[in-house]
Amino acid sequence: MSQVNKKSALGKGIRALLDNIDEEINAPKQGVPATAGQNNNANNNNSNAANSNTNSIARIPVTQIEVNPKQPRHDFDEQALKELSESIKLHDIIQPVTVIKVGTNKYQLISGERRWRASKMAGLTDIPAYIRTAGSQELLEMALLENLQRENLNAIEIAMSYRRLMDECELTQEQVSDRMKKERSTVANYLRLLKLPPDVQKAVRDGQLSMGHARAIIGLEHVDQQLYAFREVITRGLSVRQVEQLVKDMATERAPKEAAMAAIKLPPAYKRIEDNMASQLSTRVKLARKKNGKGSILIEFYSDEDLERIMDKMSI
Repeated sequence: MSQVNKKSALGKGIRALLDNIDEEINAPKQGVPATAGQNNNANNNNSNAANSNTNSIARIPVTQIEVNPKQPRHDFDEQALKELSESIKLHDIIQPVTVIKVGTNKYQLISGERRWRASKMAGLTDIPAYIRTAGSQELLEMALLENLQRENLNAIEIAMSYRRLMDECELTQEQVSDRMKKERSTVANYLRLLKLPPDVQKAVRDGQLSMGHARAIIGLEHVDQQLYAFREVITRGLSVRQVEQLVKDMATERAPKEAAMAAIKLPPAYKRIEDNMASQLSTRVKLARKKNGKGSILIEFYSDEDLERIMDKMSI
């Protein structure tokens, strides 16, 4: 994709930041990376060029570049990094990274962390980089938008990036969808994933659970139900359609019980007990209390295997 197309794909806010960049600037010539001695001799010249031109491209020592703490991407495939580093050893970096100057001989990555990591693995001492200038909020928006456009983020990372655009850049869902050229419902569906329990979110990040599975599971109201459905997907290898049917069945079974138990409202202390027991047993726990102080504890299970798991946790 050309630089012009990449630029037009970004939102209005980031477009304004890029207007002054000369798109005709050529990237450094490809070839076998310079030796350590040659690079060390060139470092001062590279730094001086970078200092004098903050809307340009230059080769910057890798030791002067740091990771952006607000970068949305956290997971990198080690094997893919090794393969990229081998390619870089032969051909250098074809596509420059993007950085912002944050001090004397100090830069922060906006995008291209994967290329930067692979370059260090390949033993390069300097790499080509676009150098840009932005305020802290503009920097965050730039980092999020560029990575959402150009990096292979998983569904949870995308959702977290959308949420941060809303919370930290004060954008609405509609504004996020406009910048990303996405339907508003698509943005909303990603954001709903952040309501899932941490274990389920981690499975989505690790590729164990598809977004289709996650969207079905989030249709369940209670955390214990969501965790049970998640375990069923992992252990039985359920398809998205099978999970959707499981969710439908679980919701139908629970409705009469919920109505009956809602008759008497429990004190907050009982609610805390319910939550603690549910967390310990990873299932639905319901306390019922009569006016005379007597009551009962309902511990739900959804299969014989689930009952055995609960009994093991209770050492029964």
